[in-house]
Amino acid sequence: MEHLINQRVKNIEISGIRKFFNLVSHMEDLISFTIGQPDFPTPEHVKLAGIEAIKEDFTSYTHNAGTIELRKAACDFVEKKYDLHYKPESEVIVTMGASEAIDIAFRTILTEGAEVILPGPIYPGYEPIIRMMGAIPVHVDIRANHFRFTLELIKPYITEKTRCIVLPYPSNPTGVSLSEVELREMAAFFRDKDIFILADEIYSELTFDKPHKSIASFLKEKTIVINGLSKSHSMTGWRIGFLFAPENIAKHILKVHQYNVSCANSIAQKAAYEALTAGMDDAITMKKEYLARREYVYQRLISMGLAVVKPDGAFYFFVKIPSSVPLNSFDFALTLVQKAKVAVVPGSAFSDYGEGYFRLSFACSMETLKQGLDRMEQFLSNEKKITLT
Repeated sequence: MEHLINQRVKNIEISGIRKFFNLVSHMEDLISFTIGQPDFPTPEHVKLAGIEAIKEDFTSYTHNAGTIELRKAACDFVEKKYDLHYKPESEVIVTMGASEAIDIAFRTILTEGAEVILPGPIYPGYEPIIRMMGAIPVHVDIRANHFRFTLELIKPYITEKTRCIVLPYPSNPTGVSLSEVELREMAAFFRDKDIFILADEIYSELTFDKPHKSIASFLKEKTIVINGLSKSHSMTGWRIGFLFAPENIAKHILKVHQYNVSCANSIAQKAAYEALTAGMDDAITMKKEYLARREYVYQRLISMGLAVVKPDGAFYFFVKIPSSVPLNSFDFALTLVQKAKVAVVPGSAFSDYGEGYFRLSFACSMETLKQGLDRMEQFLSNEKKITLT
């Protein structure tokens, strides 16, 4: 019966991140810098709120968009943090993680043949959905611009078919963000264009050198904001995301969401309310630790002679594979596992523009980082000796 499967589904593949993780996860004594998951536990008070929800039998369907209490808390959160103003009754949807929010947004706004402009390299979760909609992903090479996805790079790719620009920042896999000046320029340019902006801001609470700024604060009428609690509150498995959009857009996205999942998990919604209220600043402790790790890893990578852009946020480095290592990114990552027992994600998982790089997640302890980077340094030293001889 496989011949009857939707061809668009047959043509997409499992995420390269997961594919590589699954390939090597069984190995013993492996230090993994692969998965983008905080190594901190969910805050205790948030866990207790989930437990209380179960005890109180809060286990039924909620409003399709989420409980009104949680929607109000979400709107209060983004107003206080990012100066965004949304109506909780009609301009926010609680989703099953940010991934579902991206899915329902694309399924609402994309039609056959529409074009979506994305940076390259980029997280692999967008392109398959775009293709399943019959739309066309258009990648912009941002490598020579220090991984900054700026208006000047975007302009040449805009056509009459352009339906959406994807702005993921801070970025996975590069950790690079956008400045307020860059966002204002983009907002001014797109103000009179019939083009949506999909702003994936899931790492907004994990910025290091300056506060996060959302393009929606300048261009709300065209922007769909994606956010959630997976990274900010170490709640990946709770699957709570948020989609913010003007009412005239959100009301249509809500229909797709309703037929997709009915509503987000009721128990997780109770925990999410606690996270956004009493736990509004829970990310600060994690961010301080990530900042220390960023500085340590950056210095170690530089000392190894590796070319890398220091990330503005998130918990990734996107590292250029040295020219002395004559391997593509997948073979490099596989060889690093086999010879050094260190796992990173091949850059090819992040579009063709990621080839020649690898992603290193520093969402792990300082001790683990030291051990893994020691192994990597020894591996690169040995490879260089082999090349020279």
